[in-house]
Amino acid sequence: MKNTIILFLLIFSVSFTFAQQVSGKVTDQNGIAIPGVNVIEKGTTNGTTTDFDGNYSITVSENGILVFSYVGYSTKEESVNGRSQISITLSDGEALDEVILVGSRTAPRSNVDSALPVDVVGIKELTSTGQATFDKALQYRIPSFNTVQTPVNDATSLLDPYEIRNMGPSRTLILINGKRKNLSALLYTQTSPGRGETGADISAIPTDAIKRVEILRDGASAQYGSDAIAGVMNIILKDSPNDGSATLRTGLTSEGDGEMFGFSVNNGSTIGDDKGFINYTIDFSKVNQANRPGKVDADGDAFDFGADIADVQEFLSRRPDAGNINGSPETAASKFLVNSAFDLSDNTEMYFNAAYVYKKVNSYANYRTPYWRTVDDFPYLADFFPGNNPNTAGGYDGYVPTFEGLLNDYNGTIGIKTKINDWNVDLSYTTGGNTQTYKVNNSHNRNVVYSPSTWVDANNNGTVDDGEITEGSQLYRENSKQSFDPGGTKFTHNVGNIDISRILSDQISIGFGAEFRNETFEVIEGELASYDGGGADSFSGNSPDNSGKFNRYNIGGYFSVDYDVSEAFLLSGTIRTENYSDFGNTFVYKLSSRLKLSDKFTVRASVSSGFRAPTLHQIYTQKAQYSFIPGQGIQVGGLVNNVSTQAKLLGLPELDAETSNNFTIGLGGKLTNTLSFTVDYYNIAVKDRIVLGSEVTPPNTPAFAGLSDLSFFANALDTKTSGLDVVISQKNISLGAGNLDLNLSGNYTITNERDGDVKNPAFATANGQSIVNATQEALFFTSRPETKWILGANYDINKFGFSLNNTYFGKTTFKQQGMSDDLRTEFTPKIVTDLGINFNATDKFTIALNINNLLNVLPEWSFKAENAAGQALINDTTLNSYGITAIQEQSNLITFNQRYSQMTYDGYHFSQLGTMFNLSLNYKF
Repeated sequence: MKNTIILFLLIFSVSFTFAQQVSGKVTDQNGIAIPGVNVIEKGTTNGTTTDFDGNYSITVSENGILVFSYVGYSTKEESVNGRSQISITLSDGEALDEVILVGSRTAPRSNVDSALPVDVVGIKELTSTGQATFDKALQYRIPSFNTVQTPVNDATSLLDPYEIRNMGPSRTLILINGKRKNLSALLYTQTSPGRGETGADISAIPTDAIKRVEILRDGASAQYGSDAIAGVMNIILKDSPNDGSATLRTGLTSEGDGEMFGFSVNNGSTIGDDKGFINYTIDFSKVNQANRPGKVDADGDAFDFGADIADVQEFLSRRPDAGNINGSPETAASKFLVNSAFDLSDNTEMYFNAAYVYKKVNSYANYRTPYWRTVDDFPYLADFFPGNNPNTAGGYDGYVPTFEGLLNDYNGTIGIKTKINDWNVDLSYTTGGNTQTYKVNNSHNRNVVYSPSTWVDANNNGTVDDGEITEGSQLYRENSKQSFDPGGTKFTHNVGNIDISRILSDQISIGFGAEFRNETFEVIEGELASYDGGGADSFSGNSPDNSGKFNRYNIGGYFSVDYDVSEAFLLSGTIRTENYSDFGNTFVYKLSSRLKLSDKFTVRASVSSGFRAPTLHQIYTQKAQYSFIPGQGIQVGGLVNNVSTQAKLLGLPELDAETSNNFTIGLGGKLTNTLSFTVDYYNIAVKDRIVLGSEVTPPNTPAFAGLSDLSFFANALDTKTSGLDVVISQKNISLGAGNLDLNLSGNYTITNERDGDVKNPAFATANGQSIVNATQEALFFTSRPETKWILGANYDINKFGFSLNNTYFGKTTFKQQGMSDDLRTEFTPKIVTDLGINFNATDKFTIALNINNLLNVLPEWSFKAENAAGQALINDTTLNSYGITAIQEQSNLITFNQRYSQMTYDGYHFSQLGTMFNLSLNYKF
């Protein structure tokens, strides 16, 4: 240990003495200073970098040669010849591709020079989509990125699942300015894409605060740690002190609902005597509800609820949608973000950024019809929910419980970048958290629960005689409250990083560092009435037994080296070791290379191992929850965590980390200054993938009494995923008096499937059950489009700018729970067209109109036969006792009797809201 310390001290104290002191400034062709330019004495390891103002100072040989290099600019050499002042300009079209920061832990590189596939999306491309949030903008810019708004999934209305390369939200690491963003507190538990996982809330980041987004489409656990199996998204914040603007946004759907109003301000300022900057963003928005219920089938509802068909038909004649409210919830959000950096000295910079987001969502559970929750079973409902039904007491006509969610999300980083004897040192501390609490209104606790019994010793004989003990009073039903606090969840982390790098020579650069992370997950207890006896109708609260605070820590370290074997050939390697307090050690590696075949063509490849630690959410979440079981209506199921007493009764093992092996190979070309392309093949194999299993029948023991089904997490699957990413770009095509840009990008999934048998626990195998059924496999492998392509055109002429984007969503297949094994559902491939028109009224004022889904394209699905029996079901026109065909019965099963007719309960892959109109007014300061 002592020798190691001495070695580090020697490394950091190395210095050189030469005969000539040289200083100067490096600027671009516009006279703007370029910070971070490498200035090296040719043939030596002696060098420095320019500061925030583009200035440098170095001691060199009086006859030496200075080499000025910066990613994105061609290298320039200057002979010293005894001069003490040398200032240069990197200009005359020398600027190449934009510098990318993600993917390398040594020196940053340009997209052309990178050995890894990286998408760079600028703010202009994001805002031109006209989408209200950052995640939805990415949906229409990155083919391998997918997200869908869940119409009725309780807490998931606060955060929509997203993923890259069909790998789930928890396998893409989110960074802000290169630092890890905190996870959401939400764990997806309903049957929707992303089930059993969690991710960072990227929709919380105000779009106007973003300078650009870098998406590394490659496994990067060796560079960044857990959660980077599918890739890394690095969100770079705006850093301009001058280019401020205010934006007013408004919009609505073609149905006249979903009205949106937003206002944001982004501005900045210099600090001190141009020694730094501060850039801030304030964003307020409100989106009203958009409702897209289906027309409910009376025969199906009568069958499911055992109701008189005449009562069902009478109710549906007045409310064909059975009173359901689903689609897009009412959302209000306030977002605040600041980004800053300033020079402490010539070679030391302090930086910080911080963000806070407040979001409130109002959504609804399924409508409780008067033949579902009846006044015969619950007479007090006539008083709780009076209506205008002529056939019931008090006119009771059912009710719809609300689900109201409140989200608070924050993150912040403070750090120092400095240079110590040619070593670049970055020391930072990051904190972040996400809290989600819920409220259920317009509901009741319908369960029979009594307060504690009382005993009065009336005759003072010291014993309990007949009549001296009385049963406690009824707590709920007619005495129930109608508003409940079910509790919620909270996640926080604190992260410390030290990253050190150095350019050792023209060919070799190295980087190493360490990270310490502490995480805390809390299940917030609900009030007694929200969970007691079964809890509030529609959403049960967190009981004390299932609540608590849980934490862990981990520490990791990495070493990375980049070796430019020649100007054309690059080799990169990274190794990482990490230790978690709850499951131990892991070691991963990554090797990548790039070879320039010519000035026009480049090939690149990488191979890596990876890991993903089980989240605290997955380890400790345990609850009873309401869910729709086809053919059975709403049932109460149980989710058992793997460290509980119940888990021991079931013989469930504790969760371990997932591991992965990634392989990528790609070809890139810059055929002309305006025409470029990349094609990348990827192959991802994941072992011991953590899944929230399908519902199984619980053992017939008191520990599981009252539960219709049981689910739990397990390292249940090995999977393999492969595919192609394609990007083609043609810019600056002269067309009339304007310029046209064309872009085509696509993702095609070659393989996405289970590899080997399901790893079922012994009790499930003994009962002939599996925790991964056909529905689960569809969620993992086919619930996202097998291919997705985006063809975009941008045309600028005089004061106008036009954009036309066509997004092709390929086939999606699904196997809904309860459906016949002889059938599957398929969503028809569709093209969604978006039109944008910009008018630059003045140099400062811009008007933008976006029409998203111009042609009002909606999801469509149909049944497909798996075999002859399935085809017979489709062809059968015989009516059953309820007057419906066999295939209509199947349709009712998976749409809750057509309540979710457009998207079925699961499986759709783009918005069901139809055409949306958005208008924005932007004024530059």
